[in-house]
Amino acid sequence: QGQLVESGGDSVEAGGSLRLACRTSGNIYYSNYYMAWFRQAPGKGLEWVSRITTGGATYYEESVKGRFTISRDNAKNALYLEMNSLSPDDTAMYYCAADLLYSRLITGGLYRGQGTQVTVSS
Repeated sequence: QGQLVESGGDSVEAGGSLRLACRTSGNIYYSNYYMAWFRQAPGKGLEWVSRITTGGATYYEESVKGRFTISRDNAKNALYLEMNSLSPDDTAMYYCAADLLYSRLITGGLYRGQGTQVTVSS
């Protein structure tokens, strides 16, 4: 069974930055998987934030374009999300997800971690 473990969440002030990390273990052969970040704010549904293909192509939700950067390090089985110019609207639990099927990844993915909390105060 594959596992994803997120880290890096914290409480910051508006305008601040954070770097989230996600590491995989188990039977996830990382380089074969499409990866993504999702977030869920209190009382809201799961929202896709960013995704990266096996070839390194990146995509972003409109509200985070220019502020967030997704990257992956296949040698370390790691996924990252660099977040800059954070605003209170970015407050949420952030999850990484992995899937062999791109179409399934964009709806939440086969594997998803437990999440890391990001809180941005004004």
